[in-house]
Amino acid sequence: MEISPVGVGTAPIGSSPAWSIYWGRQDEGDAIRAIHAAIDEGINWIDTAPFYGWGRAEEIVGRAVRDRRDRVFVFTKCGTVRLPDGDDRMDLRPEQVRRDLEASLRRLGVEHVDLLQPHDTDDGTPIEETWAEVHRLVDEGKVRFAGLSNHSRQLMERAIAVGPVVSSQNQFNLVQRRIEDGVLPWCRERGIGVLSWGSLAEGLLTEEFDLGALEPEDFRRQRPNFQEPRYSRIRALTAELSAIGRDHGRKAQDVALAWMRSREGLTGAIVGVRTEREAVEVAEAVRWDAPPELIRAVDDAVARFDAVS
Repeated sequence: MEISPVGVGTAPIGSSPAWSIYWGRQDEGDAIRAIHAAIDEGINWIDTAPFYGWGRAEEIVGRAVRDRRDRVFVFTKCGTVRLPDGDDRMDLRPEQVRRDLEASLRRLGVEHVDLLQPHDTDDGTPIEETWAEVHRLVDEGKVRFAGLSNHSRQLMERAIAVGPVVSSQNQFNLVQRRIEDGVLPWCRERGIGVLSWGSLAEGLLTEEFDLGALEPEDFRRQRPNFQEPRYSRIRALTAELSAIGRDHGRKAQDVALAWMRSREGLTGAIVGVRTEREAVEVAEAVRWDAPPELIRAVDDAVARFDAVS
């Protein structure tokens, strides 16, 4: 697949009070218009999951791509199971992988997905069993390509012994860079694509972010990055990004995404968009070719951030 530098992340648009990862209220019409705007702007892939709003995100994606299916790749995941108390666990037994995929196809209203990714690791199921089932679904034409999400190099090596791994999805952004010393170079050496989630640190690397404006139940209020002193340090870094981008007429998030694009081995950044305006701004940001000196300035800002974090 030839994918655009960014893809639409759908965890925020799947938001509902019934889901433990509540991002605040999301109007379905706004979500569909955001996806349409992204596709019209040249973003050609959407990353979703049954976990996002327990199916709500996939249903919205399905409605949004109904008359645009030939213009966009649809990526989804499998293995996250809802428990009676509202919590969740991973179940990557072959029968659950198949059950999840069949339900996703119904919600999405498609005959196949372009990429299927076990969402996280399941210590109770050997990766070989999971991966063999994923590739059976590929053979059946229900899945085009198979990737992994949040899996270690060791697990990916075991999976490769069973069948190809085309991509690895991992948390990666300016303040969370663990994969630079492991997964990213390992995948680059093997020609495996890398997709980043949390590319803008759940909104913290955007100029407009306002912690006080979050709804009381918003899950981010409980996250470590949103607690002091780390919160203020990240927001200070965001202010530096704004200053770096100002001479180029760019916002902090544009600069953050430009830095992401400069990382060798990163194939695509997943960015959540909730409105048409956000979709257009993200698409426009990645059409900008940031000069090398700007990337170096960001590297220096990140080094200062690391020194006090």
